[in-house]
Amino acid sequence: MPEAIDFYFDFSSPYGYLASEKIDELARSHGRQVRWRPILLGVVFKHTGAAPLTLVPLKGEYSVHDFSRSARFLSVPYRHPTKFPLATQHAARAYYWLDDRDCATARVFAHSLFRALYAEGRDISDLDVVIELAARHGADRDLLSVALNGAELKQRLKGECDAALARGVFGSPYMIVDGEPFFGVDRLPQMDRWLTSGGF
Repeated sequence: MPEAIDFYFDFSSPYGYLASEKIDELARSHGRQVRWRPILLGVVFKHTGAAPLTLVPLKGEYSVHDFSRSARFLSVPYRHPTKFPLATQHAARAYYWLDDRDCATARVFAHSLFRALYAEGRDISDLDVVIELAARHGADRDLLSVALNGAELKQRLKGECDAALARGVFGSPYMIVDGEPFFGVDRLPQMDRWLTSGGF
């Protein structure tokens, strides 16, 4: 069985959202699966000294323009959030809680989170919104609420972020294919060719 593709992303990343809409289909076309691994860019930025694109002078205006243009290019619905950037620790922790129980449900939940933020304009930093979306896909509200407030799930996400940094992850989306790293949604065509040719 070929190795799964590791897909690192933050739910607050527009480019992560765009990649999320394409990566599973690309992987399937090569007989691969994808391991979705949400992380927190805030943790990564503390390590690298970077900042959210939209807060960087000059680059910020361009990035907002490019988010929408890239979405149109990929035929993915996109509406830039009113509240941006925003915290996504609740979303990421809820994902891992669901993934430990049923990875297929967690995947559907991840798509609903991304689309809620970037297509519907909802605030996914709001704990109630996260729980509502999870419950829509069968999660027990009470059990999830308790878990999200517990130390175990917080430590789980911290561990995932630490492991991502140890593998060289410095942004979102960041994909690793058989040890080969690819950063950015615009690298999906390169990844496709890499998988087709066995490297280049």
